[in-house]
Amino acid sequence: MIFGDMTPDEAEGAILAHSQRTGDGTFKKGRVLTRADIVALKEAGVGHIVAARLEPGDVPEDEAAGALAAALAGFSVRASAPFTGRANLHAETAGVIEIDPERIGAINAIGEALTVATLMPFETVAERQMLATVKVIPFAVPRADLDKALAIARDGPAPVTLRRFEPRQAGLVATQLSGTKESVLDKSRAILDARLDAMGSRIAREIRVPHDIRAVADAVKELAGDGLSPILVFGASATVDRRDVVPAGIVLAGGDVLHFGMPVDPGNLLLLARLGETPVIGLPGCARSPKLNGFDWVLARLVAGLEVSPADIVGMGLGGLLKEIPTRPQPRESAAAPGARARIAALVLAAGRSTRMKSEEAGVPSKLLMPLDGKPMVAHVVDAALASGAAPVIVVTGNADVQVRAALAGKSVAFVHNPDYAEGLSTSLRAGLAALPEQTDGALVCLGDMPDIRSIHLEKLIAAFDPEEGRTICVPTVSGKRGNPVLWGRDWFDAMMEVKGDTGAKHLIGENADAVCEVPMPDDATLTDIDTQAEFEARADKK
Repeated sequence: MIFGDMTPDEAEGAILAHSQRTGDGTFKKGRVLTRADIVALKEAGVGHIVAARLEPGDVPEDEAAGALAAALAGFSVRASAPFTGRANLHAETAGVIEIDPERIGAINAIGEALTVATLMPFETVAERQMLATVKVIPFAVPRADLDKALAIARDGPAPVTLRRFEPRQAGLVATQLSGTKESVLDKSRAILDARLDAMGSRIAREIRVPHDIRAVADAVKELAGDGLSPILVFGASATVDRRDVVPAGIVLAGGDVLHFGMPVDPGNLLLLARLGETPVIGLPGCARSPKLNGFDWVLARLVAGLEVSPADIVGMGLGGLLKEIPTRPQPRESAAAPGARARIAALVLAAGRSTRMKSEEAGVPSKLLMPLDGKPMVAHVVDAALASGAAPVIVVTGNADVQVRAALAGKSVAFVHNPDYAEGLSTSLRAGLAALPEQTDGALVCLGDMPDIRSIHLEKLIAAFDPEEGRTICVPTVSGKRGNPVLWGRDWFDAMMEVKGDTGAKHLIGENADAVCEVPMPDDATLTDIDTQAEFEARADKK
């Protein structure tokens, strides 16, 4: 890669290394400079810029990041589309993350260009949470380095995978001393219920018995006989030795004590045992608190179907100091998991009257129902939205409401009717925004008459969206020309609800340049809509 100072005439096709003011606008870092850009730079009096030019054997940053992220992603892990040399991996559901530290380290050791950052192995993660990120440091990666990284990632099971939480029917033994209050046991049970509920599991049966070896043995055997797993034992008095009441009761029931104690604080007095194939856990006193402790780590692995061995317990000492660490809330206490993938909805505007195309001559009341490649025009856009991972996908109808719904029957979409569709596009935009779920972070506003839009276009916009980086209006571009659809962050929803007429929210893009992120597209699909019969016929002939 060639990097350094260039004159504008030398920089056509090069990548801008630093943002550059150009009269009334700004060319942002990473922009591939076109001939029109060169003219704009010269007109602005810019004599020199810092830019990068790729050479043979260089792989562009997005291509490299996307390829490596896809190779790293295993079961229940979703690799996002790359943007600015970064591709993230997110959890498709809640569970426990499994990571191959040796292979991640080997990839990071290849060279400076490729980096992979992950969570710690076996962390409990929430749905949509970021698990790892691939970042290309410069604007390109040597092909040889990328090939080495891909070979490492593909040598065996995927290095980043997720073990989903599976519904478990747990059993609970709670022992009582003469002075133990039922309210204490009830509170402890409620906290355990919350822990298991967060993982999709439940306590199917609880047995309360005296704090006695024989009573513990009988209760454990009874719960195991019911097929419950895991079995949790809450002793009224803390276990302090392998020969204490709880471990002795488990052994009397025919079980084995595998390990007592753990190098995690709080959680030191956890007991790991087994009765046949059923894991039995003697709970530390800190499990009566909702705060994160060593028991949470063990329980999460068990619910995810992972074996927990004495060696695993011993290994938890690295990072096991959990006391007084306010930055480590339990996942169930967080409104959104750290680095969570944004909740992006898709609005497909399909209410128009098709005034520039006489669709009725083709036997349909709306151009969006005209067949292209074997399905109605609007179905192409809806299918792209569904394949992109956006959710929910909301179709705004108006003209030909019944027919549009019928054309999309069986698809996982929600419908909202706009009775004021004749007053212009803005009414459909408002109707769609009003139907969005409250927790929506952003919305792709898609036009129903752009049948060449595919999921890759929408995924690129979703990948670019990042409110923390100020990228809250993501606009597709082709050779510097802006198109549709546009991804809008929720910060703009109120302003969009004030839009009138038939122009949409385009003016907000021009008025808020600092929030706009231009996202280069691989083809001109984002510039192409179908308004006339001639355009429809040209599109049909092209395919």
